[in-house]
Amino acid sequence: MFVLDKHGRPLDPCHPARARRLLAAGRAVVIRHTPFVIRLKDRTRAESTVQGVAVGVDPGSRHTGIAVFTEHGGRRAGKYSLRLGHRGPAIRDKLATRAAYRRGRRSRNLRYRAPRFLNRTKSTGWLAPSLRHRVETTMSWVGRLTRWAPVRAVHVERVCFDTHALSAGRPLEGAEYQRGALAGYEVREYLLVKWGRICAYCGASGVPLNLDHIHPRSRGGSDRLSNLTLACIACNQAKNTTPIGEFLKTKPALLARILAKAKTSLRDAAAVNATRWALWRALETTGLPVHAASGGRTKWNRSRTGAPKSHTLDALHVGDLETVTTWPSMVLIARATGRGVYCRTRTDRYGFPRLRLPRTKRVKGFATGDLVRAAVPSGRNTGTHIGRVAVRSTGSFNITTRHGTVQGIGHRHVRLLQRADGYGYTAEPEARHRATFLIGSEGPGLHAEGS
Repeated sequence: MFVLDKHGRPLDPCHPARARRLLAAGRAVVIRHTPFVIRLKDRTRAESTVQGVAVGVDPGSRHTGIAVFTEHGGRRAGKYSLRLGHRGPAIRDKLATRAAYRRGRRSRNLRYRAPRFLNRTKSTGWLAPSLRHRVETTMSWVGRLTRWAPVRAVHVERVCFDTHALSAGRPLEGAEYQRGALAGYEVREYLLVKWGRICAYCGASGVPLNLDHIHPRSRGGSDRLSNLTLACIACNQAKNTTPIGEFLKTKPALLARILAKAKTSLRDAAAVNATRWALWRALETTGLPVHAASGGRTKWNRSRTGAPKSHTLDALHVGDLETVTTWPSMVLIARATGRGVYCRTRTDRYGFPRLRLPRTKRVKGFATGDLVRAAVPSGRNTGTHIGRVAVRSTGSFNITTRHGTVQGIGHRHVRLLQRADGYGYTAEPEARHRATFLIGSEGPGLHAEGS
């Protein structure tokens, strides 16, 4: 749990049991419900020993993993885990809808408006709104964590895939991680993501996977990414040196799909890299030491510690480390939900208004998205319900809990826990199983146990 001194300055996080004892003894008060933050009433930062923590960030396309941990001599101990859910697809869809409305206005018989050209310039480092959203929400949470915990440094994956390491045909000079234990990890991780961690020929998952040359190397095939795929041991041995056209001659649809997917460019990887570089530059503006690493090194760290694959554990394993001793058993899921819309009218499919929303968003002191607790003494909704509220002008609210939506709760039974901040919160257990990735003894084979 995050702890502040009596002046609101961050102290080292504490165990939940200690936070409960402090609250029960009256020595602390609750500042925030989710994430849980308390403030001590009888201690200042000068009277405490503050060791400090570090923050690890694993950026992703739909989710970003954030981990708060202590680090001593290369040994890390996880203190807090957060998985941030982005709303990039929703932003993209809304922008597409807005563009459709704009095109419609241009074709209508309206008053003349002179065409506008060259008035929408893009600044240096411009990102699409759906991509910029990832950077801004991640920076927002890093800023929050620096207010709740004494953050000393930030570790971030600056690139997901090293496109220089993905190039074939010559050795990489000056890249030390390509020599020794890390050699080939960038290519292997990229292929696991590209092919969905399943066998390209039979679709088997959860079995050891090998790298397979689509055009056999013995027949002149290269080691380029466009000639590599994933295959289970049975399919790899059955194909052997047979050309893929002969091996799949009875499955023309599968053959066409594999050949088409194999030619996929690195465009997606480049887009993710662009976002991560923008995030790294934004993190540097915080004034904290920012340490960058690649996704290949993160996976190598996980393979050594035996940690399963997840965004939060990737964030815990970013950068240089010796080992990870512990990690949190629960992960907070913060999903970006937005802060509502300005439009106060709902339309039908023809564009005519069918429903008008109230002009004020706050009803009986509550707004949609607030985190509340409702204690209903009787009726069909008897019990205690905790979740996000959807207000109605009648005073009969709906509350969305982790078990579902409870409708028709009177405002008199509702108590505010936390104002809406644009996120919906849930919690789930962290994965505890062990995933082992081994480098094959012959050639660039990859075995993914439990993937």
